[in-house]
Amino acid sequence: MKYLLPVMMLLCASAGCAQQMTLTDRMATKETKALFKNLHKLSEKHTLFGHQHATEYGKGWSGEANRSDVKSVVGDHPGVIGVDISGLSGRSPAEIAKTKEQLRKNVTDTYNRGGVTTVAWHFSNPVSGGAFYWKDSISLPAVKYIIPGGEAHGKYKAILDDVAGWAKSLKGKNGELVPVIFRPFHEFDGDWFWWGRSHCTSDEFKALWKFTVSYLRDTAGVHNFIYAFSPDNIFDTEEKYTERYPGNEWVDMLGMDNYGDMGRYGKYNLDAAVKKLQIVSAFAEKNRKLAAFTETGLESLVNPNWWNDVLLKVMKSGKIKMSYVLVWRNDISSPTHYYAPYPGHPNIPDFKKFYDDPYTLFEKDLKNIYKE
Repeated sequence: MKYLLPVMMLLCASAGCAQQMTLTDRMATKETKALFKNLHKLSEKHTLFGHQHATEYGKGWSGEANRSDVKSVVGDHPGVIGVDISGLSGRSPAEIAKTKEQLRKNVTDTYNRGGVTTVAWHFSNPVSGGAFYWKDSISLPAVKYIIPGGEAHGKYKAILDDVAGWAKSLKGKNGELVPVIFRPFHEFDGDWFWWGRSHCTSDEFKALWKFTVSYLRDTAGVHNFIYAFSPDNIFDTEEKYTERYPGNEWVDMLGMDNYGDMGRYGKYNLDAAVKKLQIVSAFAEKNRKLAAFTETGLESLVNPNWWNDVLLKVMKSGKIKMSYVLVWRNDISSPTHYYAPYPGHPNIPDFKKFYDDPYTLFEKDLKNIYKE
């Protein structure tokens, strides 16, 4: 039987512990504060399993209520569901409105079941073509245009107003705001996105991050976001990890995306993966933040024992405390682009063993995670 863990039993026994872990938003809703504290406490002995777009679509299906490939395999949804607000800009008003409603329903359904949502942002370039990827001869280095003083700053504020409106539309069964983990401008240490390392200075990136959080939190009145900072794996020291860190007052969660050390193209460097997660975990603990393995996975799951011999082995290594680990999406039609097992996949026995391990938490294991 799957190991069930009531969150209420894991809350700090002393007021001192509660004081140590605080959100950057002093006006955060009580549900957001509870989620933040409970994720931290759970990470001492467990990690939530997450899957991107898990309940929106999967292998051969799309838009079916209360379905995920993970649930089809083990009878339970992931504890963390990843969504993306890429569709809230760069499209027609009608398309944006439709996307908002679809995402709102997905997030609120997850909350009402007791699960957690993390929100990525593959943000289409607001000042040029090229979408969110950097494309030579097409893309413009948009960061300097949209930060305060830039010629497209007003346009960026209008986009953030739309994001804020959507955030404040997320309501639970009793009308309360639904907390989400908001993870903008991820993998910024690479060059593949227009906000990447080669396309803006460190000061410009920090200015972008600070303005984004300040505008959403302090101007637009969004108080149900937990802000996550997540570079790729291009670091091997704390100094390199924090090169573009905007400061403790602007970040709630420290993360890392890492596919390269975890089996991509058949290459494994588990020692490096462990070392990097230890850097993230230690920095988070020292600065009283959450930590998470914000993206990873093995495309096509070509290693039949990847879940236990690779992912779980890395996650359980010494002094790593991660509130969740998220693998990437299962494409609807691609024969190769998927990261979680689906019915009939040969990887299922290994995944079921991963599911049964007391260390991993799925949706049904989360009891009262939004209550203190």
